[in-house]
Amino acid sequence: MSGFLHGADLSENALSRARRAASDYVDLTSSNPTKQGLIFPPEILREAAEAYWRVRRYEPDPRGSLAAREAICAYYAQRQPPLVLSPDQVFLTASTSEAYSLLFALLADPGDVMLGPNVTYPLFELLGSAHHVKLRTYRLCEEIGWAIDEDSLLAAANARTRAVLLISPHNPTGLTVQQPLAALDKLGLPVICDEVFAEFTYAISHTPPLGALHPDLPVFTLNGISKMFALPDLKLGWIALNKPAAEQFGTRLEMLNDLYLSANALTQAMLPALFERGGSFVAHMRERVRSALDLAIAMLRSDSRFQISTPQGGYYLFPRVQVEEDEEALVLRLLQQGVLVHPGHFYDCEDGVHLTISCLVKPDRLAEGLSRLLGAL
Repeated sequence: MSGFLHGADLSENALSRARRAASDYVDLTSSNPTKQGLIFPPEILREAAEAYWRVRRYEPDPRGSLAAREAICAYYAQRQPPLVLSPDQVFLTASTSEAYSLLFALLADPGDVMLGPNVTYPLFELLGSAHHVKLRTYRLCEEIGWAIDEDSLLAAANARTRAVLLISPHNPTGLTVQQPLAALDKLGLPVICDEVFAEFTYAISHTPPLGALHPDLPVFTLNGISKMFALPDLKLGWIALNKPAAEQFGTRLEMLNDLYLSANALTQAMLPALFERGGSFVAHMRERVRSALDLAIAMLRSDSRFQISTPQGGYYLFPRVQVEEDEEALVLRLLQQGVLVHPGHFYDCEDGVHLTISCLVKPDRLAEGLSRLLGAL
């Protein structure tokens, strides 16, 4: 027997078992905006949908709706620095996860290698298994704000390496790439850059598009409405190809996307209105996350056992806990004391004891959860 996740341990982990048995705890892991009071203005959605229903017509395009792609191009044109795109350089997908899957299929054959960070959301492991692609990691350096260790990035590459996976802002460390990386230019490989948290800056003013920082490399930029507009239920993402990526891979990616045509026509039709009228909501969400990060950092830094690298973006904190030696035992003990957090090893971080805390949680619940956490320690 072989195939997806063959041989993997799929049994329920200890934290999941303990969570099912627990009650009256504060969940500091929630990253679902619709459960945290962040609801995109329904009147904008209603009016955008009504405009579609009035002229409903199915006209599939392997790249997606032209009006939606034009809205995405306009968005990148006002970023700092601008990423100049034509609509033909944008492909609409049902989600960022689907976009990754398309790019794994586009760039790699079974047995090929992708490079990803050694601390990351476990999506890449699952995608690698699904596409029979091997993953090798490069190091993020906690001691210098989780910056990419460029020497380790170069050392991780081999003859079968086909692409570099990069998240900016990074989940969960908050690292944001702000300058060109010499190692990427030396490798000369395509780069898949996930910037779904781009609008949620914290210690910096803006998220530079990697495709603009590296105009001579093929860069695939991934984003969507799930995080940006707090609309995970409407299922729309995109891949933006800078000029080298479009020239080398655009035609084949068009054929791949045409196989599925997964992005639904209604959400595509609504996208221009989301960009045009959703800015104030995004600004509100950004400010709430920043205030939550301010609160969480101040509370945790009041306890010398916490070591925190200030995130540059995103809405997570990933503090190291000094003194504690058993990460699994710590999170189970915290749950018993009424607060749920995720351990660092859920994100493949095996160096020291870390906790993952979502600052998307409602401010009052965040404060209560952090108080319980500090009290439990």
